[in-house]
Amino acid sequence: MFNFSANHIELISNFEYEKCNVFMMKDIDTRRTYKVYDYSKSHNLTIGRVYCISGKVNTANKLYLILESCKEDQRYYHQQYEVSKVQDGQV
Repeated sequence: MFNFSANHIELISNFEYEKCNVFMMKDIDTRRTYKVYDYSKSHNLTIGRVYCISGKVNTANKLYLILESCKEDQRYYHQQYEVSKVQDGQV
């Protein structure tokens, strides 16, 4: 196993199973989609929000991204606010 981390990841759907929660997440920059597993079931994510995530990658037979920590990506929202100010001429 090795570590992974990603910024600007948007939650597009989630599924609840008996052993884990599975989040389908899309990287806003590269448009790649990832399936992220939360075995602790401790993360409550909201669809449409942007997150910074980190965890472990299990490389047994398939690539499993196992979520360990997650927080909203405040820098992304701040950058979007600054871009909209410039576009509106409010600088």
